[in-house]
Amino acid sequence: MSKVAIVTDSNSGITQNQAKELGISVVPMPFMINNEMYYEDITLTRNEFFNRLQDNSVISTSQPSPDTVMQIWDALLKEHDEIVHIPMSSGLSGSYETAHMLSQDYDSKVHVVNNQRISVTQRQSVLDAIRLSASGENAASIKQILEQDKFNSSIYIMLDTLHYLKKGGRITPAAAALGTILKLKPVLQIQGEKLDAFAKARTVSQAKSIMITAIKKDMLERFEGIQPDKISLMIAHTQNDEAAESLKKELMEEFPDFPIHIDHLSLSVACHIGPGSLAIACTKNLN
Repeated sequence: MSKVAIVTDSNSGITQNQAKELGISVVPMPFMINNEMYYEDITLTRNEFFNRLQDNSVISTSQPSPDTVMQIWDALLKEHDEIVHIPMSSGLSGSYETAHMLSQDYDSKVHVVNNQRISVTQRQSVLDAIRLSASGENAASIKQILEQDKFNSSIYIMLDTLHYLKKGGRITPAAAALGTILKLKPVLQIQGEKLDAFAKARTVSQAKSIMITAIKKDMLERFEGIQPDKISLMIAHTQNDEAAESLKKELMEEFPDFPIHIDHLSLSVACHIGPGSLAIACTKNLN
C-alpha cells in the first residue's frame, strides 16, 4: 500500500487518463453552461467547451463541491495513509480555502498545498510531489517543500482577443474596442497568486519576443541562471496547437538544451481569455 496519495484538480492540465498513468487523482472542475452543470474531462471535452464558448453560450466557472472532494479523499484513505492535495492558486479560486477547511475533519491525514500555481506550473508541482513521495517524504513534508517553492515559477500569456476579458467584465467595453481597433496582443503574467497585465504588443511576433525576454530575465535574476538542469520550461495554449509547435522551435533556438513540455491551458483559464492564446512558463526545479 502506498503511504501518500497525490490529488490535484483539472486546472493542472492533467487529464483523467494521464492521472491513471501517473497514479494520482484529479478532481474535475465544474462549469455551468446555459444553466447546466458539466465537469472538465468527464462530461465536457475541450472541443465541446470551445464550441460552446464560441457560440456565445453563457459559461461560468465554479469550484468543486465539498462532496466531490471528500468522496475522492475517503476512497483514497482506504488504500493510503495520507493525502497531499494540490489545488489551483488560492489567488485565483476559492478551491484552496474550501479544501483546507474540509481537511480539518481528517485528523491531519489530508494536507492541502497552497503553492499559488495553475496550469503547467501546477502540473510541475504534482510531478514534484510524486517524486518526493517516492523518495520517502511524508505528506506534511511534501506540503512544506511545495509551499516554500511557491514563488519559483512564472507564466506569460499572449491573448489573441480581448473579447472574453470584456465579456467577463475584466476590462471595459471601450478598452476592448480600442484594443481591437489597434490590433493589440496583450501579454498577461501569473506570478504567485495574481493574474496581471504585463505588456501590450502589436503583433504575435512582438508578443512572443516579449514573453521570451521576460522568461530569460526570470531565469537570470530569479532562478540562478539559464540552466536546463535547474529549470523546467513549458508552453501552454488554448486551441492553438500549430502556434505552440512553432513557438517550441523558437524556444529551442533560444534555450537549446532545455526539454520543452507543451500542454493546454485549463478550461477555467480559457473561459476568461478565449481560444488562440499562447503562454510560456518556467519553474525552478526543486533542489
